Amino acid sequence: MSPMDPADFDAALLDPTRLSIVSLLVSVEWAEFGWVRETVGMSPSALSKQVSTLEARGYVEVKKGYVGKRPRTWLALTPTGRAALERHVAALHRVVEESRRAAAERPDA
Repeated sequence: MSPMDPADFDAALLDPTRLSIVSLLVSVEWAEFGWVRETVGMSPSALSKQVSTLEARGYVEVKKGYVGKRPRTWLALTPTGRAALERHVAALHRVVEESRRAAAERPDA
């Protein structure tokens, strides 16, 4: 495969919003929906739509429950989501490295 093969990238994670969500979730076991919403700077409906897309791909698990009498939603990155993020980030690193190599090999560099 070429270092910049588009197949290396995850189509769902090419969206900056979804990439931000999974990147945030990689560092926690479970995150409360409101915290994720505030951190990524989205409206509840916009975040819900993006989470649904990630959940449909098996990247995010959604758990609903209560804190006292208040309903809450928690999000977690699944092992599938973690692996997808790792592959996607590795592909991004390859693009950067290939660009650096190409720039270093330029005759006018």
